Amino acid sequence: MSRVLGDVGERVGEEVRVERGPLGPAQFWRGQWRYVVGELLDSWVETPPWWQRPVAGGASADLVAPREVFRVEAVRAGRSRMSFAGVYDLSWDAADNRWSLVRVHD
Repeated sequence: MSRVLGDVGERVGEEVRVERGPLGPAQFWRGQWRYVVGELLDSWVETPPWWQRPVAGGASADLVAPREVFRVEAVRAGRSRMSFAGVYDLSWDAADNRWSLVRVHD
């Protein structure tokens, strides 16, 4: 089961601070808690549905604003990976220059 975090207008997810490594997120901060990424499980690119894309004066690259999504296994700093690891989907939206935690998988 997974939980999708927030869906307010076009903004989905909870803003997080991410330190990026060579393959993707290396660690992220959710509030006061730091999570260390143990493994990158998957990554993909998503584009918003056509009805959520902003309409500017005409067709342009802005209409297709993809975001990168990284599915990672991470553990809160100081905890055992074997006991407390979780799976998180982190999204990088280049247009907004923003990282979001969009899903937590239980």
